Amino acid sequence: MDGDEMTRIIWEFIKEKLILSNVDVELKYYDLGLPYRDQTDDQVTIDSALATQKYSVAVKCATITPDEARVEEFSLKKMWKSPNEPIICKNIPRLVPGWTQAITIGRHAFGDQYRATDFVVDKVGSIRFPSWGCGMGMYNTDESITGFAHSCFQYAIGKKWPLYMSTKNTILKAYDGRFKDIFQDIFEKHYKPEFDKLKIWYEHRLIDDMVAQVLKSSGAFVWACKNYDGDVQSDILAQGFGSLGLMTSVLVCPDGKTIEAEAAHGTVTRHYREHQKGRPTSTNPIASIFAWTRGLEHRGKLDGNPDLIKFSQTLERVCVETVESGIMTKDLAGCIHGLANCKLNEHYVNTTDFLDAIKTNLDKALGK
Repeated sequence: MDGDEMTRIIWEFIKEKLILSNVDVELKYYDLGLPYRDQTDDQVTIDSALATQKYSVAVKCATITPDEARVEEFSLKKMWKSPNEPIICKNIPRLVPGWTQAITIGRHAFGDQYRATDFVVDKVGSIRFPSWGCGMGMYNTDESITGFAHSCFQYAIGKKWPLYMSTKNTILKAYDGRFKDIFQDIFEKHYKPEFDKLKIWYEHRLIDDMVAQVLKSSGAFVWACKNYDGDVQSDILAQGFGSLGLMTSVLVCPDGKTIEAEAAHGTVTRHYREHQKGRPTSTNPIASIFAWTRGLEHRGKLDGNPDLIKFSQTLERVCVETVESGIMTKDLAGCIHGLANCKLNEHYVNTTDFLDAIKTNLDKALGK
């Protein structure tokens, strides 16, 4: 699934130079760039989702979620609605030094605020607004919460890590309480024996208590979050581990078979504006590369293709080793030296040079 702006440009390089030059794979292409989404009245988004369901594996480039400014910029017909584990490099300092192992966030990517109807209230209405303000109605379903719970428990078993679920059920007693009750029921009925066997555990915690616990932890657990909490906390985790450019994101279906892998960051608009002016940028492509590798690795597991799995793991290792050798983009160099002190070709390289370095190192690793 193609995307927008700077990530679209990087995506093409990754696909042609790193993937298709080494892997014989048939790709089904869907352009989720905002202009084509608007041209098709967003039908392409639906088509790509159906294709994901059919083929079980999708890799997605970052896309624009339009706001009012984007509607005007692209002359859109309407404001189309929008449809994670860190990559650890030894030489990239962490804002939270105690995080010595990865933390995986499981975000329930359905419902709540993201399927809400919100509105501005400019007069007293039937919901008894005493003055001007705003309102919102949101929902979730037992089916979706149940599927999310199964995905989280299965993922934790696969990682052999404990699982925490966080809500604010003390305030949203019925709404968040539903999440808490469904998770507990599914754990007791389906997963407790396997968790006990692996000597891992499941626990529900209040979101504020969980945030404090995460900061004090060393990592190595799965954190199940509601939609909004997962959106926010995944960015905090990414920055805590070094950079948003070092965060992987995989959408997992409850069937354990169907996934969509993507970068956790956006389309890097600021860099794209520089690119449009003909200026070089230093944009981190690692999360986009890992979207491809996580998708291909899963394809290899489904097809029983060990060579494809090995290639995916090799490319991931090459990315990390390239950074650890001192070749990196500006965002990562800034973590080490401070952005104000970073100098091009001394502390960091531009986008093209970094991608070329990865390609060179990958060719060596593959014996080319």
